[in-house]
Amino acid sequence: MVNLARVNVVDNTLDEMLRGFFVRPMNVEATAPVQLRIDVSETESGYTVLAEIPGVKKDDIQVAVDGNQIEISAEVRNGRALQDGEKVLRAERYCGKVHRAFALAHDIDDAATEARYVDGVLELKLPKKTSARLKRISIQ
Repeated sequence: MVNLARVNVVDNTLDEMLRGFFVRPMNVEATAPVQLRIDVSETESGYTVLAEIPGVKKDDIQVAVDGNQIEISAEVRNGRALQDGEKVLRAERYCGKVHRAFALAHDIDDAATEARYVDGVLELKLPKKTSARLKRISIQ
């Protein structure tokens, strides 16, 4: 005997479209802290680091060099004062502190480092520290 089933194409399509729709009625994602995006290039004499830090004032950026360790941190301030009667409907821009630390293969000559900040990009020129020449010791 053959079993026959009645299929309603419209109901099945609608069920497929709405499946899982009411599982999360509001998908509010927590905004993750902004990561500093960096490019690092190396030459024989040193390193060049380009870090994107848009919308930050030059005075709010700190760079520290310790041996081969580089630390870049910045304070991101996107807040503005609300006018009387104005209310925020949606705020997605990040406010707070961003930080990035990494190590390079060679120690850096911290006395000769240079930093420039133009159009939201921090450029660091990090010359390699010259290692001391091999000193021969005579045996007596």
